[in-house]
Amino acid sequence: MNKNKILMAIFLSALMITSCVKDLDVTPQDPDTIMAGNLNDNPVYMKQVLGKIYASFIIAGQGANGGADIAASDENFFTTMRALWNLQEITTDEAICAWGDVGIADLNTQTWSPSNPFLTALYQRLGLSITYANDFIRLTKDNPDLVKYNAEARFLRALAYYWFIDLFGNPPFTTEEDGVGKFYPKQIQRAELFKYIESELKSIEDLLDEPKSSYSQADKAAAQMLLARLYLNAKVYTGTAQWENCKTYCDKVINSGKYSLAPNYRQNFSADNDGKKNPEMIFAWEQDGINTQGYVGTTFIIESSSDATYIRAEDYHGLTSNTNWNGNRGRKEFMNILVDTLATYGGPVPPNDVEFSKCKDKRVFLKMKKSMDIPSASSSGDYGIGIYKFTAKNADGSKAANYNPAFASTDFPIFRLADAYLMRAEAQFNLGKPAEAVNDINIIRTRAYGNTSGNITTAQLTPQFILDERCREFYYEAHRRTDLIRFGQFTDGTYKWQWKGGTSKGSPTSSHLNLFPIPGDEVSANQNIKQNPNY
Repeated sequence: MNKNKILMAIFLSALMITSCVKDLDVTPQDPDTIMAGNLNDNPVYMKQVLGKIYASFIIAGQGANGGADIAASDENFFTTMRALWNLQEITTDEAICAWGDVGIADLNTQTWSPSNPFLTALYQRLGLSITYANDFIRLTKDNPDLVKYNAEARFLRALAYYWFIDLFGNPPFTTEEDGVGKFYPKQIQRAELFKYIESELKSIEDLLDEPKSSYSQADKAAAQMLLARLYLNAKVYTGTAQWENCKTYCDKVINSGKYSLAPNYRQNFSADNDGKKNPEMIFAWEQDGINTQGYVGTTFIIESSSDATYIRAEDYHGLTSNTNWNGNRGRKEFMNILVDTLATYGGPVPPNDVEFSKCKDKRVFLKMKKSMDIPSASSSGDYGIGIYKFTAKNADGSKAANYNPAFASTDFPIFRLADAYLMRAEAQFNLGKPAEAVNDINIIRTRAYGNTSGNITTAQLTPQFILDERCREFYYEAHRRTDLIRFGQFTDGTYKWQWKGGTSKGSPTSSHLNLFPIPGDEVSANQNIKQNPNY
């Protein structure tokens, strides 16, 4: 295998996305440019190979001449974080997409099937990242000079399996012991996979760097946050709640003293949100307008939220090329969670405050469009609520040092300190400690309001408030579907939103939709895989 070819393909500072191929297929375009192969576990080379695993979550590929690792009609469309964002957001009240591409309308209305291309793309992408990690772990596990790199790869594999357990429940399962080759992976059940992820993260926690050592690479705090999130959803995944364990790992992150809330909430979603400048960011996927190019991650969120009339990308986001995609916007039920219209306006939002400027909660980055009522699930982006939370500018409105008119330099947050506080608050509430829960929530709300005017009392604390506060803090960060499921409101709960279930006012949907189906092609190809119930 040609080492120079591999290094050109995977060197992180030269990541680019330029080409397009025909159909979605899990087969790598050129395995020699992708896999670690026989680099003889040289630490210099293996650091660069590790970069390949990180990059596999955010961009399409790093072939020597550009191109995606997985063939697709649009290589940007079917990247991990873009597909994940669609599944986590446009299936909920936080977003609806106006585009007519195959599979989007099904997500808008919770009417998907096992043939939905976004399901297939994410399923295959996660599997490919796991394959890369397995190969790397196998090559480095006996090298004492590569212990930390090996632990990082195990973290990335655990993260991929976490998204598998959350979205698909019962995926195929492989480790470094299986090697690389053609075989039918066996299916693992959700509760068993939970135990595996838990065990892996606990095993590597002390092998990783100390918190805040390098926010673009996994450290102890990243592993602790993933454990906390796993325990947060333990009842959904296993049938048994683990609130005390959730609290324990949130405590570790908070009590490390390495992180603090960014004084300006917007900095978490701006070009200067990287861990060197932002005290809140724990772990994120790096994006760079010069060296990491593609219509993926935050570039996708920014561009898809823009339109020619209401939220021009060049005005709000600093992007001037390929702008105004006019795709994603919020639904009015989501706006009603973010904006207390009665307290703010004494009634409906007046037409002269199109940017909700009177809101005391400074997390509100919304803009009124033509109408909040969306005529159909695929109506143009002129309807609904414009959302401009993410920006390609710095938090102060200036241009990024690595500014590019087409691609954002804003990193995509996976874990930030606010989530440790709100996860711990939810755990405390469920452990019968409402006063402690309120303390954590008010830390977040004090930042949001700039003072204590938005703080709550224990009498105001309810499960609904906790769910709504997570919406206010984390909208458009790919949390919403998971949160709604945990509170029983994603499918057959009492909460309805426009076009849920395919009706204009929204309707309950079947609870089997809390798990996505295993892609039909996978079930057909692998005799070991059984479809999720009722698909």
